[in-house]
Amino acid sequence: MTTDPIADLLTRIRNGSRARHPRVDVPSSKLKVGIARILKDEGYLSNFKVVEEKGKKTLRLSLRYTQDRRSVITDLRRISRPGSRRYTGKGGIRSVVGGMGISILSTPRGLMTGHAARKEGVGGEVLCEVW
Repeated sequence: MTTDPIADLLTRIRNGSRARHPRVDVPSSKLKVGIARILKDEGYLSNFKVVEEKGKKTLRLSLRYTQDRRSVITDLRRISRPGSRRYTGKGGIRSVVGGMGISILSTPRGLMTGHAARKEGVGGEVLCEVW
């Protein structure tokens, strides 16, 4: 059992994309499914689905690559950790890599990208950045 399941998800995605695996399996949770949905909508994953194996739900992520077999995801970074939570208001949401990446926030209105949170005028916990 891990103490930080979001960091585990990001590390599995990072390792899978660097090893050029077609898919990555992680234990499923509502928060992880929400993060996967945002990554798919933003074009970082080709697909995801929740499968049940041996009584346990597993989140199966299909990684996305360019035509010359380079990963679409350059890097992922965990911002808010269990020992050091990072919260920001609507004015403190910064762009990632000059607007080329996304930040994922947990807000009172649910999980959303930093751009969507700025647009709706809400802040929250900055979970991670992807570029």
